[in-house]
Amino acid sequence: MSWNICVIGAGKIGQMIASLLQASSNYSVTVADRDLAALSVLNKQSIATRQIDVGDEAQLTQGLSGFDAVISAAPFFLTPKIAKAAKTAGAHYFDLTEDVAATNAVRELAEDSDTAFMPQCGLAPGFVGIAGASLAAEFDELDSLHMRVGALPLYPTNALKYNLTWSTDGLINEYCNPCDAIVNGERVKTAPLEDYEVLGHDGVEYECFNTSGGLGTLPETLEGKARAVSYRSIRYPGHCDILKLLLKDLGLERRRDLLKDIFETALPRTDQDVVLVYCTAKGMIDGTLREKSLINKSFARTLNGQVWSAIQVTTAAGVLGVVDLMRTGGLPAKGFIRQERVSLPDFLNTEFGRLYLAGDVTEQNKAA
Repeated sequence: MSWNICVIGAGKIGQMIASLLQASSNYSVTVADRDLAALSVLNKQSIATRQIDVGDEAQLTQGLSGFDAVISAAPFFLTPKIAKAAKTAGAHYFDLTEDVAATNAVRELAEDSDTAFMPQCGLAPGFVGIAGASLAAEFDELDSLHMRVGALPLYPTNALKYNLTWSTDGLINEYCNPCDAIVNGERVKTAPLEDYEVLGHDGVEYECFNTSGGLGTLPETLEGKARAVSYRSIRYPGHCDILKLLLKDLGLERRRDLLKDIFETALPRTDQDVVLVYCTAKGMIDGTLREKSLINKSFARTLNGQVWSAIQVTTAAGVLGVVDLMRTGGLPAKGFIRQERVSLPDFLNTEFGRLYLAGDVTEQNKAA
């Protein structure tokens, strides 16, 4: 059965999602946005578009009528409005948000819904939650699960060793909002930019530190089942110290508008990027203390004749993999759906989840 999909948001991620859907025989796609200039880029690729002002609730609801599913690739603060309109229109709902409050609003809408609501479906939260839950399920007794994700420039040239690769608002939320974690068996909030560690992979040294939103609902699912669960962002060394200067010493955590302006003025965007996913779990298997890691490293690539960045590919594949599972009956078609409900092998076997295999999903395990 084919699905008719509406993608809200004609930005970089929305364009990638639309391109993948258009190339599939299982989907038809329309992209909605109020920005005609952004929609014109998609029109040139023969992708159907529709001008909709998300701020107009009646127009939005009417515009979503007749679609099987809605994917929000819009800014996080628009999530509740889009999810509510999707519910009224009778469509399944998916989004990419890392924002906890927005996710809670989606969860409330799902309580009495006849359709499915699945937020946090991109890379982190999203794929990393699927990967982490898959690792956790391999243990008889889980002690710890630590997930680290970085979307990084291949060729860093500035002091931050960073380029913009996705939403600036989402990036600032990660750096400024409280972080969910499990510490000593209890679900807690931790401070962003803390719990610093150094990580090495393929001869490259990275730093990691707490950021908000990446765990999705995993802390709820694993509370009482694990001693420690955490999420940290991966960056090149030196990034965290400069962030602390900007956010703490200069007080820009209280001036997010100014911080956004600085980032978007001073940090160029790049399509030459790399996405690194590094999940590690420890616990008991058959009476032995063991540790397992799952690593995925993805690069920019050419798909359907276009060059796409690694963050575009991994984020779009994250949401479309679960969309495909729901379309084929692999996920419940009603209520609130968590990422950890998804089987990693099933996800990687979808036409979109297979895009992660180009990044070589490898698993390493050893006795601790």
